[in-house]
Amino acid sequence: MLANMAASLFMYHIIKTTEAKAKEVRKLAEKLITLAKRGNLHAHRQVYDVIKDRKLVKKIFDEIAPKFMDRQGGYTRVVKLGIRKGDGAPLSVVELLVERPPKEEKKGKKEKAAKKIKPEKVKEAKPSKEKKEKVEAKADKVEKEEEKEKEEEEEKEKKEKTEEKGKEVKGGEETDSKETNPEE
Repeated sequence: MLANMAASLFMYHIIKTTEAKAKEVRKLAEKLITLAKRGNLHAHRQVYDVIKDRKLVKKIFDEIAPKFMDRQGGYTRVVKLGIRKGDGAPLSVVELLVERPPKEEKKGKKEKAAKKIKPEKVKEAKPSKEKKEKVEAKADKVEKEEEKEKEEEEEKEKKEKTEEKGKEVKGGEETDSKETNPEE
């Protein structure tokens, strides 16, 4: 039972149990972490004798033990929670003193379809004076850019008109005005 509780502690970084079990699990977990800090083959085998999951033993040696290299002990904490309602047993929480991993979403038998969310009505907030000024400045900037674009378009049209004036249309064919008689 203690080995299973220690495995759960290393897997989830926190477990809830009775006070007596919590104190015993703490002893076992601290011994296993001390072995894992050594990191040699014999220590691997000793930890595997207690925790029979190879992936979890690898996690202890690769992820958990390196976080405690600078500590000489005190890898876990026992926090008393109170008394259980049913039988009056004192409850406690045992936790590793490392950052908890992010919670993984549980996969059920059937994944429920996502609920459709109705769009909420957005209330327009009254802009402050600074925001109004910024918006006006942006609007002015956009207007100036549009005016520049119009001017550029007008210049292009003027250039095209001048090029067209340089060509004359005779007999349905375009010829340059610089050309002289075709007979020459």
